[in-house]
Amino acid sequence: MEKFGKSQPVRRTEDQRFLTGQGHYMDDDVPEDALFAAFFRSTVAHGEITSLDLDAARAADGVRLVMTLEDLVEAGIDTVLNAAIVDNRDGTKAAAPDRHMLADKRVRFVGEPVAVVIAETQVQAQDAVEQIWMDTQDLPAKLDLAAGGEPLHPEAPDNRAFDWGMGDEAATEAAFQSAAHTVALNVLDNRVIINSIEPRGCQANWADGRLHFAYGGQGVWAMRAQLSQKLGIDLGDIRVTTPDVGGGFGMKVMPYPEYFSVAVAAMKLGQPVHWMSDRSEAMMSDHHGRDLTSLAELAFDEDHKITAYRVHSKCNLGAYNSHFGQAIQTNLFSKVLMGVYDVQTTYLRVEGIYTNTTQVDAYRGAGRPEAIYVLERVIDRAARELDVDPWKLRRKNFIRPDAFPYKTATDETYDVGDFDMVLGLAGDQTQGFQARKAEDAERGLIRGQGLCYYIESILGDPSENAKVEFCEDGTVNLCVGTQSNGQGHETVYAQFLSDQTGIPVDRITIVQGDSDRLTHGGGTGGSRSVTVQSTATLVTIDKMIAAFMPYLADKMGVEENDMTFDHETFGASGSNLTPTLTEAADMARADGRTDLLQHEARANLDARSYPNGAHVAEVVIDSYTGEVAVDRYIVVDDFGNLINPMLAEGQVHGGVVQGIGQALQERVVHDADGQLLTASFMDYALPRAADVPMIKFTSAPVPSTSNPMGMKGCGEAGTVGALAAVANAVQDALWDYGVRQADMPFTPDKVWELLNNDSVSAK
Repeated sequence: MEKFGKSQPVRRTEDQRFLTGQGHYMDDDVPEDALFAAFFRSTVAHGEITSLDLDAARAADGVRLVMTLEDLVEAGIDTVLNAAIVDNRDGTKAAAPDRHMLADKRVRFVGEPVAVVIAETQVQAQDAVEQIWMDTQDLPAKLDLAAGGEPLHPEAPDNRAFDWGMGDEAATEAAFQSAAHTVALNVLDNRVIINSIEPRGCQANWADGRLHFAYGGQGVWAMRAQLSQKLGIDLGDIRVTTPDVGGGFGMKVMPYPEYFSVAVAAMKLGQPVHWMSDRSEAMMSDHHGRDLTSLAELAFDEDHKITAYRVHSKCNLGAYNSHFGQAIQTNLFSKVLMGVYDVQTTYLRVEGIYTNTTQVDAYRGAGRPEAIYVLERVIDRAARELDVDPWKLRRKNFIRPDAFPYKTATDETYDVGDFDMVLGLAGDQTQGFQARKAEDAERGLIRGQGLCYYIESILGDPSENAKVEFCEDGTVNLCVGTQSNGQGHETVYAQFLSDQTGIPVDRITIVQGDSDRLTHGGGTGGSRSVTVQSTATLVTIDKMIAAFMPYLADKMGVEENDMTFDHETFGASGSNLTPTLTEAADMARADGRTDLLQHEARANLDARSYPNGAHVAEVVIDSYTGEVAVDRYIVVDDFGNLINPMLAEGQVHGGVVQGIGQALQERVVHDADGQLLTASFMDYALPRAADVPMIKFTSAPVPSTSNPMGMKGCGEAGTVGALAAVANAVQDALWDYGVRQADMPFTPDKVWELLNNDSVSAK
């Protein structure tokens, strides 16, 4: 069987319902008898709770239930949220303080949930929350990324959650001592708020001894496992579903504390309970992204070959360890630590620091953007300090095509790559930069060009399930274990199944987000979806074809070994019958062979794939105002084989826009008391259409060997490359004006100050 589809650009079929208001999101299906939840949240960043008055809220109109942590404990549930913990450099365990689903005696960030109110209407629930009164003994807010300060947890008296390292520290130090050249750069990666178009929400109902929990998430099976573990309910007695999801970006993977409170309330009251956060609530309580500082250092020999690389990062964890946070900030960071460069001597040290802010995970790209941003910023700095062309410096240090499979210093094995070819295609599209720069200068504008060559690792859960169901009306269901958050899965999965089987696309329905419909699924995250899901679909197709072969051989009067399937029809020499799969299913149904109407299989990928590519940004800075505009943007990506190039390009566009937003305008600001000052779109600046140029996208596939389709994944690639490309372009523009340190976000006021600083003299 051919193992890859036709790779045709097909418009998204789901857009018709999304753009005409026919989407089905959390707030679109609220039962008539539903009750509504609202959360009372801390208004102080750090303090001991001295009193909590709930009487007025409990007596308020329409209120059916008010719960605190004490009530959850009395309900017999495990109120401690799971958290990922890493080992310290010295082999000891990292700090592991408990985080409860509702605050336990102390609050540690503004927005931390303290109590939940369940009422007959949303307005009544919110009104009752306003009647809760909490007194606190305020404590100093810890906000910086240095050890020390007022301890948040007894388990971490210096507020250092962990001090993790990887690599050969001694060998790396020796390489730096003997290097012909060394370059160092402090790099700031600013905190962002994910801001999915649909905030978080959930709904729970307890009926007939079974819990039905629905939420806007990124996979149902992990959430079901968490509900089972924390609530003490058998897995078989829990159904988790997910409707359409308005954006996830990794942020919606988490089993947030609100979900368990809503489930407990539904079980206590015997009615559906619905909760949906508003925008400011989401900005305070959703996990934020990035927020780390890094000292990055490169060592070179006389010929400008990199001999060693080391990074010391300090990352903001927020107030607690999160479900995945430490693993993301360490393990995923390390997987692409050295990017595309041939270096075997490295050392990475990451310190996690607790602060009185909401949780921070490496989202909107999950670890890869941070690693590549730091590396590509210091590579760019090295080119300037060593007076080397930045394109040539990268080429000199690329892993060569004949070196693959290539084992990195961090024990990752890159299967294939041709980085020089990809970079060359990008370079071909940048002609005329110097002429554009000179023309701009005559108008008081400063033009800069920035390059980033990124690589990311994709996989997440390496296993996935798929199930094909033949329906009586002639349609076919493909049940999948991943969850679309807007990426176009319904289109690409149906297209892939059609390419492989000949089943018409318009007769295929994608079924996702229902733990009752499929044995298991790994959800969506880490750019895994299309690669692992298509692999599972291929395995299911193979199993399905094998099951139909003996049945059809008997119907056609031929030997099973003579049967063939050509991606559209069955056939055999000696028979003029050529049934399609759907026709074969109709025969099976008529013969009572219901065993042939449903096929499920599980696939497992043993290795990661590594999408990579070159991003080139050109920015124009108004020297009078400091305003930065991205004027041109070029992307050449190696995603391996593509099922639908149009959808891949759309993913890149979205990721690049996210990167531009973080580079130029997005930032989270807290005041000295830990109050979030950017808790609305009046204060938090997302990129708009006018901020984004046309993005030129070119696919340059080098098919992966780690999966049968040769795919590499693309979901996060735009963001991974965009941060450094834009930042390096701004640094390029400012370099001739004496600016040697420029960090995101490059807001007009910051850039104006850099240009007009008394210590900076323009050439």
